[in-house]
Amino acid sequence: MFLDRFEKLRNGLVETGFDAAVVNPGATLTYLTGLSFHLMERPVVLFYLPGKDPVLVLPELEKEKLKSLPFEFQAFFYGDNPVERFDAFKSAEVNLGLNGKKIAVEPVHLRFLELEYLKSAAPSAKFVDGSAIFDNLRICKDTSELKLMREAVTIAQNAFLKFLPHVHVGKTEFELANTLTTLLLECGSDPELPFQVILSGGPNSANPHAVPSKRSLEIGDLVVVDWGASYSGYASDLTRTLVLGKPSEEQSTIAKTVLAANTSGRRAGKPGLRAGDVDKAARQEIEKAGYGTYFTHRTGHGLGMEGHEPPYMFGENDEELKTGMVYTVEPGIYLPGKYGVRIEDDVVVTINGAESLSDLPRELFVIE
Repeated sequence: MFLDRFEKLRNGLVETGFDAAVVNPGATLTYLTGLSFHLMERPVVLFYLPGKDPVLVLPELEKEKLKSLPFEFQAFFYGDNPVERFDAFKSAEVNLGLNGKKIAVEPVHLRFLELEYLKSAAPSAKFVDGSAIFDNLRICKDTSELKLMREAVTIAQNAFLKFLPHVHVGKTEFELANTLTTLLLECGSDPELPFQVILSGGPNSANPHAVPSKRSLEIGDLVVVDWGASYSGYASDLTRTLVLGKPSEEQSTIAKTVLAANTSGRRAGKPGLRAGDVDKAARQEIEKAGYGTYFTHRTGHGLGMEGHEPPYMFGENDEELKTGMVYTVEPGIYLPGKYGVRIEDDVVVTINGAESLSDLPRELFVIE
């Protein structure tokens, strides 16, 4: 499996005119090697040059992790004294002959720390934005990846159903967010969740990315709950909206409008269409109902080993959908100072269309 993934990277480098690639800890490094490292003060870098074994630079304390690697590689270690790091980077550069080469990097992940060591070790090399390679490396999920993502969705849905009985008037957003977080872990999520639970009630629900506060829930509140699980490194990302007591006419109207937008967005994807077409399908339902001004973000984003990754579902995106792409469909309406509604599902592009990985009810959850 990992050899196939390095072959995909090799093909991407050749097609885009790069000589080599370097990555630091994150989804791409894990995807290529199966190894997981935290970003910290001790740099870890994977070097790859087509035709040569991958090379790793890492601290000596990480040696044990390499025993599980199922492919040939070279490794250069350094100790706790920072002055030893340059020698390890230089040894990697000499081993691969990187000086003077055009090297692809991940612009949103490579830190200044690693880049300075790379430049010092290979002063004549050109370190260039390699998004054209990395954005496509993991964008189409295979059968084994989709199996993990389905499990991440199942865990998230089970946790949510166990969470609903905990929702009562008087509970704070903070309390309830912590309760859902605990239930995600109890239901089988990886310890590191894809993102912090978003739980916002009343006027706070009009903020799409609100942070849970000490505000207590009240009768009449709409409550937006945005949560996800991680399973073997793959993420799910869902949103449902609750109402405490009987919804008002306006609350029911915007909830039905968002549901129509979510339905259109989920049905819109299929191979060959633009990512932007998904956004347009969802957005037109909200605009038709007169709430277009209050849908303030894109319809969705790609999902996989990261909570946000390509493809991005905004109207102007001409990227062609392909089988195996996974993305969210999460339209919303947010009325400032009053409340908001969002409904989010995870969708995979199939041979003939699109399939929702999530199947929780999408109507307002009424909490009596």
